Amino acid sequence: MGAFLDKPKTDKHNVHGEGNGLRFGLSSMQGWRVEMEDAHTAVLSLPQGLENWSFFAVYDGHAGSRVANYCSQHLLECITGSDGFRTAGRAEPTVEAVKSAVRAGFLQIDEDMRGFSDAQGGPDRSGSTAVAVLVSPSHLYFINCGDSRAVLSRSGQVRFFTQDHKPCDPRERERIQNAGGSVMIQRVNGSLAVSRALGDYDYKCVDGKGPTEQLVSPEPEVFEILRCDEDEFMVLACDGIWDVMSNEELCQFVRSRLEVWDDLEKVCNEVVDTCLHKGSRDNMSVVLVCLPNSPKVCEEAVRREAELDRYLERRVEEIVKSAEDSIPDLVHVMRHLSTETIANLPPGGGLASKRSVIEAVYNRLNPHRDEDGDAQEADGGNTATHLLEALRQFRINHRGEYRQVLEGALSTFQQPCEAQADSPSPDNESQEPAPAATPIGDPEGSPSGAPSPTA
Repeated sequence: MGAFLDKPKTDKHNVHGEGNGLRFGLSSMQGWRVEMEDAHTAVLSLPQGLENWSFFAVYDGHAGSRVANYCSQHLLECITGSDGFRTAGRAEPTVEAVKSAVRAGFLQIDEDMRGFSDAQGGPDRSGSTAVAVLVSPSHLYFINCGDSRAVLSRSGQVRFFTQDHKPCDPRERERIQNAGGSVMIQRVNGSLAVSRALGDYDYKCVDGKGPTEQLVSPEPEVFEILRCDEDEFMVLACDGIWDVMSNEELCQFVRSRLEVWDDLEKVCNEVVDTCLHKGSRDNMSVVLVCLPNSPKVCEEAVRREAELDRYLERRVEEIVKSAEDSIPDLVHVMRHLSTETIANLPPGGGLASKRSVIEAVYNRLNPHRDEDGDAQEADGGNTATHLLEALRQFRINHRGEYRQVLEGALSTFQQPCEAQADSPSPDNESQEPAPAATPIGDPEGSPSGAPSPTA
């Protein structure tokens, strides 16, 4: 079964809160993965004289949840315990002091976790990306290490978004190569899809190189933005969200939902569900932080939403009742609707965001339905997915040697085939000899259709 379930786990963990002029909601869901490796932090008021500061973060773990969970509990204290914040009780830290403290906090927690894992009998193989925002009365500090992402919406537009740390980025590739590594199939040494992360100590043991010069660096990028009245909201999310939504799509979708509901947990749940229906197979976590100028519930938007739901309910009934032989499965209904031009679908979400409405009507009309159709859609080529996941695990287990291992296996497989072809047989006398095995090409030249990166 690899790293995926036969059906996604859709139970959600929700939190919300309000303070310092902010409102936040968050949602996390395990989805198709066999484990939940995401974690998060949401603190509305910081200690040590920083009561008017807030901190939010999402941690996307891989190869285990230990690093992500530890960071969710201790990264903030590592940051605020650094020199840049120790005088915060007397004066607000300068921008450079904050950025220095954030960097020091990341390096400190990464070193702390290495010591803990060594004491337990060997390095822990798990790692985690981290994306966070530190909100002061005057600034927004966006912090990123890895390929989770944060965006800021201002005046109805994407004002800022963090940059993903991928091995193919020229700066990241240069560091990796300087540390004696390589970038193959868009991964560090053909295995890890992110070039910066906390943990991942297998990639942080190059002699003579400092912590920020290793194959994988724990150093964050920190961007400061002056707050203004036009700031609306911020979204922090793991790559399970960004795999299926662009920055603009997600901000448009969130804005449209905020005009319909005042419940931020519900908005976040809609984001997660929509991404699941759009095809995301990863763990998913999203934190929505609304500033004072965030969109408010609008009567016109609520009316349009109700009209859309009624229209979809009517169309599902018409499609189901128009079937001549038997009730069509839900896959057929969704495909039929996808060919139609439907007004007022949520921007960025489209028909996928109304799946729950469509499914509710379908289930009412067909209470004794055969779920095979749903299973086939959900499977979505599970065999191929499991094969790709097995190959990913193979790369991880064999690290840089998997090319030689595959060539050896291919050669071993070829020998009995050639022996069978050489033996006389009425069935194969007229057949052409089997072609020699082609050496496996350089993974660097793999087509873009190779397995999509997963941290």
